[in-house]
Amino acid sequence: MNFDILISFVIATATLAISPGPDNIFVLIQSITYGKKQGMAVVFGLLSGCIIHTSFVAFGLSSLIQSNVKFLFILKLLGAGYMLFLAYRVFKSSNIIDTKAKATVKKSLLDLFKQGFIMNVINPKVSIFFMAFFPAFLFSKTQSLVLQFFILGFLFMVTSLLIFSMLVFFSSSLGAVLKSNHRYGAVLNWTQIVVFLGIAIFIVLTP
Repeated sequence: MNFDILISFVIATATLAISPGPDNIFVLIQSITYGKKQGMAVVFGLLSGCIIHTSFVAFGLSSLIQSNVKFLFILKLLGAGYMLFLAYRVFKSSNIIDTKAKATVKKSLLDLFKQGFIMNVINPKVSIFFMAFFPAFLFSKTQSLVLQFFILGFLFMVTSLLIFSMLVFFSSSLGAVLKSNHRYGAVLNWTQIVVFLGIAIFIVLTP
């Protein structure tokens, strides 16, 4: 087992989790608007949805990789290309994060959990991202691919939980910072671009 690869995976996941995106912005807005409990309900819903995507990727990709050795190389090239596309999309996007958005109706914790879960599960981009992201961080030559994908999925969820929980806990302070300093959003966007480019390079160079 290569722990360096796992550490790299955790670092990349943490950087992506803290960068501006629809999920963490939604969590932040709910926390600012209604409170920390509501924000955490969304967090647990979103991360529960990741279990579905991890299972899809684990069982789907594992059989394909095992049946065709060259498929992993092709998959890595496609993954690197997808990461470059994500970097380009962030580069072209706005640096402004709208923290003034308000939900019209206050929902129960269960409703927010279900909303976060459904938002994640019905988004095919999550599975596509996992398919592009996870194969670059396979960390063992002896353990089964299914187990490795589930370990990566578990690490992704735990790391995201820690980052999202900090967003919820510091939501009031973060909201004030984002409203008063638009450059903060630009810094986060460029950090995300660098991470995507770094992952793309890592994917290509990993044997």
